[in-house]
Amino acid sequence: MQWGDEGKGRVVDMMARDVNIVARFGGGDNAGHTLVVDGLKLALRIVPSGVLVPGVEMFIGSGTVVSLSSLIEELDKLQALGVDLSRIKISDRANIVFPYHILADRAGEQARGSGAIGTTGRGIGPAYVDKVGRQGITFGDLRRPEALAEKLRFNVASRNVASRNVASRAAELDAEDLITQTLAFAQRLDPHIVDGVAYVHDALAKGKRFLVEGAQATMLDVGFGTYPFVTSSHTIAGAATIGLGIGPKAIGRVIGIAKAYCSRVGAGPFPSELHDELGERLRREGGEYGTVTGRPRRCGWFDAVVGRYAVQVNGLDSVILTKLDVLSGLDRIGVVTEYRQGEREAGISALGDPSLEVKIEWFEGWKTDISGARSLAELPPAARRYVEALEKMLGIPVDGASVGAERAQYAAASP
Repeated sequence: MQWGDEGKGRVVDMMARDVNIVARFGGGDNAGHTLVVDGLKLALRIVPSGVLVPGVEMFIGSGTVVSLSSLIEELDKLQALGVDLSRIKISDRANIVFPYHILADRAGEQARGSGAIGTTGRGIGPAYVDKVGRQGITFGDLRRPEALAEKLRFNVASRNVASRNVASRAAELDAEDLITQTLAFAQRLDPHIVDGVAYVHDALAKGKRFLVEGAQATMLDVGFGTYPFVTSSHTIAGAATIGLGIGPKAIGRVIGIAKAYCSRVGAGPFPSELHDELGERLRREGGEYGTVTGRPRRCGWFDAVVGRYAVQVNGLDSVILTKLDVLSGLDRIGVVTEYRQGEREAGISALGDPSLEVKIEWFEGWKTDISGARSLAELPPAARRYVEALEKMLGIPVDGASVGAERAQYAAASP
């Protein structure tokens, strides 16, 4: 519901035991999701976050763009943990991120200089550009070696020409080496590739229940986020229909994930950002460093204007709050309740305007350790009032709140 890093992974891991399939619909290995289960800390970039729940299938949907080497690295890591890899499937329509996408991504950021967007440099944007430019390569192409080789030769030649025409002269690639490497990857990944549309609809016809996992966040959506400081795909809930090949009527419930404060990685507007010791404290206590890049996250108060916007564009039924425990020990806690430009109230469209001012409402903090709470009713009075205030500002129910990194550290709305 914010700028990413809300803790979606831990929520998906917690909810996965109630479903048959966890499906991811968009993004690539620029999205890091961290799980902590029984002391094990696992960072995932591509495989859905329910993978540590035995017996549940994982599906990487058609709307994703996936690096073959990163996926294999992740599969190897999971296999070493004893995970049954046969449960992991990927759509034949998912697009592949190649080394030339990574080179183009990094060269583009370098060329922007001080105006850099702050991408992860993992080739996600250029891969989506190739997809809409109709020269992308899919997982289905891995099963057609001759056609695959022809496409790779064309794409590498095109990229090498572009490299020779820029001042940075990014390293050129050898097409034949890339073809050989890709065919080796294809052999390893072949058992995981499925007809994505058939897979989803066969499962639905059998009455199987899906938990669909997003990546990045509302404010990083390419169409509805803080453009151009966004990711290269649609990240809002409606994108699940396109990323999986289902109609909107197939979706039964939409749950938003919001951190009890806000954070943002990279450049772009962030009205509630704290530039003082409080911001440093949130970063330190919340472990606010990028899962993929390790970059320190910018931290600030909860932004209810952004929250209400997220409720609207996602059609949210309820919200789960995360990292409520990080706020423990503060004397008071701020919430951005309104944007203003002079005498006029402003909305999301004003983000990035230097004349934008924010109105902050203050709430009493709490000193009690809340990590042992297993229901919202067990929270100290000040923490309950804070949660109730956010619920009222967002206009949707709060289903619960995480009070620690472990799967079990969750305070539900009802015991």
